[in-house]
Amino acid sequence: MGSLPLEDFDTMYLGDYLDEKEIAGGLEAPVSFFELIEGDCWRKNAPGPLKFLLLLTGSETGSTFQVLKFTVPQKYFLHFYVVGVAVTTSLLLAICFYAYMEMTPLLPEPSSYSTIASHLIGSNSFSFGSVLSRTMEHKYRVWRTVFVLLLMEIQVLRRLYETENVFHYSPSARMHIVGYLTGLFYYTATPLSLASSCLPEAIDFIRGQIVEFIVKGRARMPDLVIDSPSLLKPLLKLGWCQWIGAIIFSWGSLHQIRCHAILGSLRENKDSDEYVIPCGDWFSHVSCPHYLAELVIYLGMLIASGGSDISVWFLFIFVITNLSFAAVQTHRWYLQKFEDYPRSRYAIIPFVL
Repeated sequence: MGSLPLEDFDTMYLGDYLDEKEIAGGLEAPVSFFELIEGDCWRKNAPGPLKFLLLLTGSETGSTFQVLKFTVPQKYFLHFYVVGVAVTTSLLLAICFYAYMEMTPLLPEPSSYSTIASHLIGSNSFSFGSVLSRTMEHKYRVWRTVFVLLLMEIQVLRRLYETENVFHYSPSARMHIVGYLTGLFYYTATPLSLASSCLPEAIDFIRGQIVEFIVKGRARMPDLVIDSPSLLKPLLKLGWCQWIGAIIFSWGSLHQIRCHAILGSLRENKDSDEYVIPCGDWFSHVSCPHYLAELVIYLGMLIASGGSDISVWFLFIFVITNLSFAAVQTHRWYLQKFEDYPRSRYAIIPFVL
C-alpha cells in the first residue's frame, strides 16, 4: 500500500491519500466526512435517507468500480481555492469600491472625543457624550467587512499556493464527488457569508453606477481617482476588535503554515510505502494541529467582524463541528495504526477534545 496518512486540508476533508486498494478493501484511514460513508459501519448503520444516498452513489455495493465511478482526483483540491480566490476577490473589489465611494471619510470632521473614545474601546456604552450615529455605525460596518474579506483573501491565496507547492498528491488519491461538490460550495458560500451584511447595498450601488454609465456615456462620467491614503485610512481607523482579530488570524496562519510544511514533507518521497507519525510544532499536543490552527484562523475572522453578524457565527460553528468530527476520526486512526503513537496527544483542542 503506497499512501501516507497526510491530513493537509481545512474544513471539509481529512485529506488522507487513498489508493485504489484502500477503496476496494474498505477504508483503513478516514478521508473526509463524505468519504467515510464508504466504510462498512456507515453502510450497516446508516439511517434510511443516508442509505438511499449510498445506493445512488454506488457506495452500498462497496465495489471498486462503483466507488471510483463517483470519485475525482484528490489534486482537484486546487479547484476549491481557485473558486475561493475568484469569489473572495470579486466581493472584496466590489465592497471596497462601494466603501471608498460612499463610506469615506470614516470619521466625521471635526470628531468629538466621545466618538473616538467610544470607538477605540469597542463599545458605545462607554462613551462620554453622544454615541456614534447610525450613519457612522453603518460606515464602520462596511469597512469592517472589507477588513474581514482581506483576511479571507489572504487565507485562500495562501491555501492556493500550498496546494500547488507544498502538498504532493499521489496520482491514485481520490475523493468522493459529494465531497468535491461540497468543497466548491463551501468556498463559494464562505466569502458570501462574510460579506452578507453589506453585499446587497454594494450590489445596488454598483448596479446604479453601471446604469448611469450606460445612460450618460463615458464622456459625461466623472473620472475615478483612487487616492491610496484615503483607501487605507479607514482600515487603520477601525477598532481594537479588528486588530485583535487580525493578530489571532496571523497566529493561526503561522502555525498552519508550519503544520502543513510538516505534513507536506511526509510525502516528499512519493515512492515510499512507510507511514510516518507527524511531529513538531502543535503536533506535540494534538493529532490535527492544522485543524486547530483553522479554528484559530476563523476565530480571528469572527472577532474581526465584530461578532454582530449571525451568518459569521453560523460559519464558525460549522467549522468547529466539522473539523472536530474530522479530527476525532483521524485521532482514532492514528491510535489504531501506530502502537507507539503518543497517548498524551488530544484530537484537536488540548485538554478538551
